[in-house]
Amino acid sequence: MTNGSIRRSRLASGLRVVTEALPHLRSVTVGAWVGSGARDEGADQWGASHFLEHLLFKGTEERGAREIAAAVESVGGEMNAFTTHEQTVFHVRVPDEHLELAIDVLADVLWRPALRAEEVESERQVILEEIAMRDDTPDDLVHDVFHGALFPGHPLGREVIGSGSSIAGMGRDEIAQYHRAHYEPANVVLAAAGNLTHERVVELCEARFPTGGDPRPPRAHPVPEDPLPVVCVTRDTEQDHVVVGVRALAALDPDRYALLVCNQALGGGMSSRLFQEIREERGLAYSVYSYRAAYDDTGLLAVYAGTVPERVHETLELVDRELGALAAEGLAAEEVEAAKGHLIGSLAMSLETSASRMRRIGRAELVEGEVPSLEELTARVAAVTPEDVRRVAARVLAGGERTLAVVGPHDASDFA
Repeated sequence: MTNGSIRRSRLASGLRVVTEALPHLRSVTVGAWVGSGARDEGADQWGASHFLEHLLFKGTEERGAREIAAAVESVGGEMNAFTTHEQTVFHVRVPDEHLELAIDVLADVLWRPALRAEEVESERQVILEEIAMRDDTPDDLVHDVFHGALFPGHPLGREVIGSGSSIAGMGRDEIAQYHRAHYEPANVVLAAAGNLTHERVVELCEARFPTGGDPRPPRAHPVPEDPLPVVCVTRDTEQDHVVVGVRALAALDPDRYALLVCNQALGGGMSSRLFQEIREERGLAYSVYSYRAAYDDTGLLAVYAGTVPERVHETLELVDRELGALAAEGLAAEEVEAAKGHLIGSLAMSLETSASRMRRIGRAELVEGEVPSLEELTARVAAVTPEDVRRVAARVLAGGERTLAVVGPHDASDFA
């Protein structure tokens, strides 16, 4: 399938290949998007997706960690990976003449990881340090606390990184079992952008990727329990770090573009309502913003702020007031136009590298099953009206019941 410079193919193995040809660039970025993440882990595998993200670059049947790094860096390239609740992504960026090397390295680490016992143990210690670092960073920790409160007892409420006990207790066999179950061609999108041809990428994938395999069983979508109203982690910090939010829209919800506009005007930048009211007018917080996340079956809209303990209640009252006004009234027409202008302009500017182009087409193919052009995306955002924003704001926020997560020198009774 073709969409201008974007082309898509599905190979006999089930692997989906999506490319964007950018002949004016001198680089290519290749990413393997695995359609499994933290929510797909079994009870004895909590943190396995992220553990694998670390382990796959540690060594394969043919290459050690040093050899993998040297192969990419010796040509001026770079590689990295990240894990979310629903995806695990590995990506390599190299000069365009080394496209074959990038795909060869990705194929090797994806399908032939050694998972040597000593590498599992060394990386276990790295992840335990990562967890400790997260726990010592309250403005990071509060978002995980919020997820756990918004989706209690649900896979979406678990930390992607795992817990100290789950990582400490996870054996090599559990990790290898998770890899066998989820790392199949039919569960992977290979996305590549830069100075390339689609035919060459497909040829290289057919030569280096497995030719068959079983599709991953359909993802379970258990109904989450009711959100918790308040969760507080008491820490001796200089600030209270707070997140207030609600469940919101799934990834493919038709109202998702209206929610993008809504979020931008609420807390997406320096001209947003929250930034102007809480930081500029009142000086209550240095950092205040809103954000959204979308999953297969649900999503969230949330506001973060960090403020001194004696002014945390004032800050929360203002956040509550802004959310209530948005739910009741939506946005003024000029706010809608300004938010759309920002989103359209920032989208265009964000796609100036092969890496950003790869991320866009890879996520779109994996999550949405389509890869709209930049013009199509722009048109979808531009089509949002003030009435669309009023509808989605009421739909998401009008219930009035919100979840509050706090990390700071308070306890939950202070917010009852």
